[in-house]
Amino acid sequence: MKTFKFINKLFLSLFAVTLISCSNDDKPAPVNEEEVITTVRTTLVGGGQTITLLSKDLDGDGPNAPVVTVSGNLVAGTTYTGSVAFLNETVNPADDITIEVEEEGIDHQVFYQAPASIGTFTYTDTDANGKPIGLDFTLVTASAATGNLTVTLRHLPNKSAAGVSTGNITNAGGATDAQVIFPLVVN
Repeated sequence: MKTFKFINKLFLSLFAVTLISCSNDDKPAPVNEEEVITTVRTTLVGGGQTITLLSKDLDGDGPNAPVVTVSGNLVAGTTYTGSVAFLNETVNPADDITIEVEEEGIDHQVFYQAPASIGTFTYTDTDANGKPIGLDFTLVTASAATGNLTVTLRHLPNKSAAGVSTGNITNAGGATDAQVIFPLVVN
């Protein structure tokens, strides 16, 4: 009988130690899953016109190339107010990834790369640290020209690296969440 009581006490003691040693600290940190971005829509408003640059890639890395459209030509010497939106259109209704990019602005930056003959881009929005996000910008077109505009969304760029805060992607690092190329014509 004494052996039974001893085993019972030993079992209860081990059970109590096990309960005490388990805590919520052992839970893994939540994973920030990568966004699915199927659509990039850049809108330029200026000179009495609204130009929409749209890239849709509804099959993602599938066999079909993205469908890229530009609704019109830009006017030389014009200031355009720009914005960009990122969507996941594989779900209904579409998921607006732009909201997450803005909420996690410290971890994201949009880069606009085009020849100087197209014009110059300036960021007009910032994250909590005063660094650019790039969802909103201005474009001042230069002279008549043609060229490509590359819009790139980077996750975890080094926003303090040389040139990054002014839009130079060279030293940004990070991972590319989305990248599209739009053919532009400036008249």
